[in-house]
Amino acid sequence: MIDGPAIAAALEASAFAQWLRSAGLTYATVNLLHLLGLCLLVAPMLLLDLRLLGLGRRYPLPALERDLSPWLVTGLVLLLVSGAALFSADAVPLSGNRVFLTKIALLGFALVNALAFRVLWSGHLPHWDRAPPTFGRLQALLSIALWLSVAAAGRLIAYL
Repeated sequence: MIDGPAIAAALEASAFAQWLRSAGLTYATVNLLHLLGLCLLVAPMLLLDLRLLGLGRRYPLPALERDLSPWLVTGLVLLLVSGAALFSADAVPLSGNRVFLTKIALLGFALVNALAFRVLWSGHLPHWDRAPPTFGRLQALLSIALWLSVAAAGRLIAYL
């Protein structure tokens, strides 16, 4: 059986977490990198989702997806790495914080939705505008709602 509180306490007591909390502007810098990752992920994701919903049809969907994907992946990797570091610095209080746990659950749903979209629809992008699948458009709407909710929950952790 996994002892979550003990793991959180050990993580927070680690040399890395102690260094992160005490090394001048290190924590603030990692926090800013987390924000940069959020921007690099959410802005292109919103553009792509809005295009999937029918806006900006003058931009070919396959080309837009191809051009935005590297930014999405970079933002996601930056978010995950910086988020893990930030979590380590405050693992004990965060592991019991409902808003944080909600954010993590929303993040999981958003990632599953994104992966499912890629598996189900990536081959259909060249023909999307002729016959947009209703379920695909619903996934784009869900994507917008999930990623904005992840961002909102992340901001609310400090206040709730």
